[in-house]
Amino acid sequence: MYPTIAVLREEKNPPDSRVALTPHQVASLRERGIDIVVQPSTGRAYQDEEYRALNVPLVEDVSDRDLLIGVKEVPVSKLIAGKKYCFFAHVAKEQPYNQPLLRALLDQGITQIDYEYLTDSHGRRLIAFGYWAGMVGAHNAVWTYAQRTGAFTLPRLKDLYDYAAAKEVYAKLDLPPLRIVLTGTGRVGQGAAQVLHDMGFDRLGPQDYLSGMGTSVFTQLHVKNYARHPNGQPIDKNHFYQHGEEYVSAFAPYAKTSDIFINGIFWDGKAPAFFTAEEMKGPDFKIKVIGDVTCDIAPAASVPSTLFASTIADPVFGYDPATGAPVAPHTPGAIDVMSIDNLPSELPRDASEAFGAIFIEKILPEFNKPKSAILTRASVTVDGALGPAFGYLEDYASGKKAGA
Repeated sequence: MYPTIAVLREEKNPPDSRVALTPHQVASLRERGIDIVVQPSTGRAYQDEEYRALNVPLVEDVSDRDLLIGVKEVPVSKLIAGKKYCFFAHVAKEQPYNQPLLRALLDQGITQIDYEYLTDSHGRRLIAFGYWAGMVGAHNAVWTYAQRTGAFTLPRLKDLYDYAAAKEVYAKLDLPPLRIVLTGTGRVGQGAAQVLHDMGFDRLGPQDYLSGMGTSVFTQLHVKNYARHPNGQPIDKNHFYQHGEEYVSAFAPYAKTSDIFINGIFWDGKAPAFFTAEEMKGPDFKIKVIGDVTCDIAPAASVPSTLFASTIADPVFGYDPATGAPVAPHTPGAIDVMSIDNLPSELPRDASEAFGAIFIEKILPEFNKPKSAILTRASVTVDGALGPAFGYLEDYASGKKAGA
């Protein structure tokens, strides 16, 4: 039997306008006999009235629900003890800023299932906003360059109704000479590459890109292009993912030939950073804009200039390589960094619709099983104890380890 469910109001600050399930998706589940309600919210891309129009109950007190689903972290003050939650917790890589959240999940006897770790038996992620994050991240990186140089104009995605409207804008773009290096070939990389293609950038292979071919171009790097093993052995992707600490960066040639860097990898904390803060001071470091979709915060990051997450309201900060300090965007000599950590909120309706469809198809049925390996693998905490796959967080959770 399915649990009773509530779709939570997003209460993390800065606010997020995405939803785990859209009005039509919730209504369809209710038609199937699933008992699901929605917390009211004034900040969603989908208005309360859109749920009401489909006879979806809006309920403030959800303490009677078995399963509470949201998108971003639930603030510690809003947690309900003993409940089962689904949201992106951002604790499993020992993120310092979320250590209090993990402690609260344990102290309050909560079961927390993290979307990021919902995987099949081969370790492949089943659900993510990554494609949409990549799309918005690529757009914002190019927008940042336009703002920095004045070479062309481009609106923010947040100011357009949906991606169909964005494509109408792209069709009219007159691009200047511009070279973009994109890392990652997963969902984020695919989304970013789609936007760059739709904008009119020509795609080149890594070698042609490094040779200087083309005018308004981008290249997309696989791990074999941006990392190498010191002993010269060929890169095996699986070995790299398991033993990233053995490798070193091979990204330097792209830093010397690119105007924009879009970072779309999943970084596990073991693989090498693309470059160091010291290398960013060099005269041959040519990158002027970094769109860090990955958005791991330095020093535990693949990009050392990601000092903090920027926001949709304030999307860009400058990074001064000489001092390693943040400065105003577009400051001469600085590198502009776009590090928004809730990028899909700029395309909230498209992103929510896609996410909810996958949740209904691939994840929700797991809650109707007596035991689910998929849910077990993604349970960071279980009734106030660390889940089977997350015992390594013990020192982090206890405060013995301050976080990576």
